[in-house]
Amino acid sequence: MPTLPRTLAVLLACALLAVAGCGGGDDESGATPTPENTGGEQQTGCAPAEQPAPKDAQLARPRRPLSPSRTYVATVKTNCGEFEITLDARSAPRTGGSFKYLADNGFYDGTTFHRIVPGFVIQGGDPQGTGTGGPGYAVVEAPPQDLAYTRGVVAMAKTEIEKPGTSGSQFFVVTGEDAMLPPDYALVGKVTGGLDVVDRIAVVPVDAQDRPVEPVVIDSVSVAPSGA
Repeated sequence: MPTLPRTLAVLLACALLAVAGCGGGDDESGATPTPENTGGEQQTGCAPAEQPAPKDAQLARPRRPLSPSRTYVATVKTNCGEFEITLDARSAPRTGGSFKYLADNGFYDGTTFHRIVPGFVIQGGDPQGTGTGGPGYAVVEAPPQDLAYTRGVVAMAKTEIEKPGTSGSQFFVVTGEDAMLPPDYALVGKVTGGLDVVDRIAVVPVDAQDRPVEPVVIDSVSVAPSGA
């Protein structure tokens, strides 16, 4: 695909990631997108799945960060396969602690990757499945200023008006070589296993609103210390 000028690409990227990652909200358009298959009849390699019902899950704020001396690995199981994220406990102990807390409470189970932008990101973790939902709390942890959102990096989505490093439950995985985002999005970690599954999700057919035509369901997310 054509390479956008850096300034335009950053503006577009920020707009695409400006979602309500911490609380509820209404779709500004008020309309339900009409599925429009823009990916042809390609085989996705994903098992058929039903669209999960919205979840009204609200949790208390987590209080336990990750231990910087340990390595934590999240296993994300989907109907397209599973992949692993090694959480960055040194650079993002609070964000990682929140991610683990959500996973431990089954918050991500039965949610979806609701937005897929080829060559950019796949985004999920919204209990409403609309891009407007969250866990009912926010965590703020500024990411490293030299952070580059390159292929396989996992970070948290936020709204345009929230402070850099704010996160709720929505997360994204960078699928392009470089998303060219400013260091505003809280770091989770990096995909260290199953990147082929991420690539499979990244090319599923989507409609005009970047929503998958067929559901990409997160069956479960579990986080455990490496070797446990």
